[in-house]
Amino acid sequence: MNPVYITSIGKFLPGSPVPNDEIENFLGKIGGKSSKTMRRILEQNKICTRHYAIDTNQQSLFTNAEMANLAIRDALDRNQDDLYQEVDFLAVGTTQGDLLVPGFASMVHAESGLPVMEIATHHGVCGSGMQAIKNAYLQVQSGEKKAAISCASEFPSRVFKHTRFEAQARFADRPISFETDFLRFMLSDGAGAAVLQNKQSHKGLSLRIEWIDNKSYANMYDVCMYAGTNKEAATDKEPASWLDYPSIHEAADNGAINLKQDIRLVNDMPKIGVKRFFELVDEGKVIPGAIDWMVCHYSSHFFREEIFRLLQLGGLSIPEQKWFTNLYTKGNTGAASIYIMLEELLNEGHLKPGEQVLCMVPESGRFQTSYMMLTVVGSDEEDACEALILAEREPEAPHVEYDESNEIQQLLVRQLVQIWIDFEEKLAQVPVIHKLYRGNFTMEDYMSLMENIRQQVIDGSQWIARAASYIAIEHIDLRSLFISHARDEHRDFQILEKNYIDVGGSLSDIQGGEKNIGSEALSAYLFQRASRENPIDLIGAMWIIEGLGCRMARYWGEMIRDQLHLTDEQVSFLLYHSDSDEKHFERLEAVVQHPLLTMDIAKRIVKTAKTTARLYLLQLEELGNT
Repeated sequence: MNPVYITSIGKFLPGSPVPNDEIENFLGKIGGKSSKTMRRILEQNKICTRHYAIDTNQQSLFTNAEMANLAIRDALDRNQDDLYQEVDFLAVGTTQGDLLVPGFASMVHAESGLPVMEIATHHGVCGSGMQAIKNAYLQVQSGEKKAAISCASEFPSRVFKHTRFEAQARFADRPISFETDFLRFMLSDGAGAAVLQNKQSHKGLSLRIEWIDNKSYANMYDVCMYAGTNKEAATDKEPASWLDYPSIHEAADNGAINLKQDIRLVNDMPKIGVKRFFELVDEGKVIPGAIDWMVCHYSSHFFREEIFRLLQLGGLSIPEQKWFTNLYTKGNTGAASIYIMLEELLNEGHLKPGEQVLCMVPESGRFQTSYMMLTVVGSDEEDACEALILAEREPEAPHVEYDESNEIQQLLVRQLVQIWIDFEEKLAQVPVIHKLYRGNFTMEDYMSLMENIRQQVIDGSQWIARAASYIAIEHIDLRSLFISHARDEHRDFQILEKNYIDVGGSLSDIQGGEKNIGSEALSAYLFQRASRENPIDLIGAMWIIEGLGCRMARYWGEMIRDQLHLTDEQVSFLLYHSDSDEKHFERLEAVVQHPLLTMDIAKRIVKTAKTTARLYLLQLEELGNT
């Protein structure tokens, strides 16, 4: 699979920003009277300005397809490559296109003048923009396409002009419902587009797409934001679809074509979005502390506050300064909002290489939630920053010698390697390590790391010695290996203490430190495993812990030394473990090749390695949380 990068983003916002007191100059006053609900709705959504593609005579200045094309042109013009003849895939999302048929992507493709290519229309509400990105992402990732454009455009203002609702009042004696009046002051016009390629831009910043997660909950909820029916009045006497009315005029006069929002259901939208966030955390895809920017499309400030509240109730929160939106100045542009937010972040200099950007798009159509994880890569300098190069290092498991003709040994090593690769990938996302790889590591981070690791280092020789005492005498060779390992490590904490003092810490502070909650869990687990008969499975724990020494200790030590301008003596614990743990790996190989190894023991070793990896990550994630 190819890596996929957003190499440029463009936008189009029609006209000048429209402040709140001018909204009805564009949309008009129904029956010549100002809306009674407008002030309350604007107080809740806190939108100050937005853009409309109609003028004060309610005449359209653009088509929706034209706005999409202008955003695409902006994205292509900003790109470092001349892609006008190279793009071979176009995915477009919208809530309502200009025509009923053909698909909106066909109209945008024709407007753009781009060459013959594959296209895809994504029709929905806010989530259709993310569906378009996902489609383009998969096309480039699979190698099917080299360069793709994803775009979303919205033009709701023209369906909210006052003349539509006055006609309904005349012919059907039906005043505008709150469900429709609500949306008149929530939605606005605009378009955004992104260029996706299998390589990052050779100049400036790109956004590497790590993953995209789109989920529909339509099987669990009634329709919430919709057009084409009168939900409350859909009975045997009144058609369920606007297409079933005797005439289009009758459907329109009865308000079936109006865009509406079921206010009773819409409050479920943030609940679903936050629930999926917690699930992504549990799945290991999101580490809250590693997020630098939370780009969330919420249609109203009201939902922002609700999302914050739900996150706090669930025990997770992302600091408010990390949240980004331009809702208040650009308005709620539906499916295009996520593009317009990312465009501002990328093109106006907010982002730095190595930062993680989590995008969230909840949709209330019939409830969808979309998440996208991005990593900022590249640099405006000729030489990429050192932190970025380090962050790009491919995970690689420590090398273990084994008998390739032995099926059990082969299976064990293969599974241990898989566990390590997953562990190292997740390790890079732990906040303190993520800062190190980005080049943002501080002396406070280093001292906190030493304070917390010291407790685990002291326990290390103790649980290994205990494990040795539980190995049966007939396996005295294995017992000797464990005892030798414990002897080597029982004074390592003293090197760590010396490093701590050398960088300005006090001996009493590091000696008086407590285990954080991750260290407590790791220690309890290892001592529990060490207290069982013949605890050979602890080789799995050594695979993770000693693997860190072999694979990461010198790597981290040199980065810390260089970023903090320290000497080798001030990071000697990490540099020393790079060499000592290679010797320890020779003992691990002896166990892997031991005649005692059975398939059952191999499975136990694998499980212990998995558990240790997860708890070690927790130990690093919870630095300072005692």
